[in-house]
Amino acid sequence: MADPSHDAHPPDLGPGLRVSADGPVGSLVLNRPDKLNALSTDVLFGIEAAARWFDTQRGLKVVVLWGEGSSFSAGADVAGFVTDPGDGLTARDRADAGRRAADALEAMAAITVARIQGHCIGGGVVIASACDFRIAADDASFSIPEIDLGIPLAWGGIPRLIREIGAAATRDLVMTCRRFDPVEAREIGFVQRVVPEPDLDVAVEALVTQLAGKAALPLLSTKAHINATTSQMTGQGRGWMEADTLVTALHDEESREAANRYLQGLAER
Repeated sequence: MADPSHDAHPPDLGPGLRVSADGPVGSLVLNRPDKLNALSTDVLFGIEAAARWFDTQRGLKVVVLWGEGSSFSAGADVAGFVTDPGDGLTARDRADAGRRAADALEAMAAITVARIQGHCIGGGVVIASACDFRIAADDASFSIPEIDLGIPLAWGGIPRLIREIGAAATRDLVMTCRRFDPVEAREIGFVQRVVPEPDLDVAVEALVTQLAGKAALPLLSTKAHINATTSQMTGQGRGWMEADTLVTALHDEESREAANRYLQGLAER
């Protein structure tokens, strides 16, 4: 009789994601290169579903998260701020989708490695921060423009960034919305490695091979132990409330004016 807890067939996650697993190594690909892998609600719910599926794969030790095309992710799909997608979801459902995706990634049993190239912006930074390892190409560009968009950084981004880079650096990057490069990202501890762009795949493969070659029990229990400890330190359990603040900001007049200025500036570039 088949084991009902083991689903060997990847779920249908729609065109925005690709998922696979082969023995100890899996892959989760953001597949909207024409949109710089912007994170739509469908993609975020798909990431959550993919994470659950990976947990059914016996023998899986490492999953690589990466973006198709020139960028890792340009963050939340800003079209959702100005149009109603007609998906039947409440505003709070959509606002909470990113937190659910990041939480599911972080809760996965397998070790996660974010392969970062090109743009890594806003929600893309949060999704990357939910991974255990981050390797960046030297052409990567990071920013967290949410406040300029008239919204607070949500999706559990604040506690995750404080955990990874500390409170002072989090204040700087989130409040100023300034760009930062891979060298600074490594100096503050956001990424563990920076490599020349042509060497990115080789560097990721080397790390994956190293991790996948280790015994699963001590490797994966170490991840669980680290996560259990840091979640108590940073208070990530309060993240579910962030959706309410985000929805409120979407109806705040001054915040909407800020968003319009930011989106107009993007259109004029």
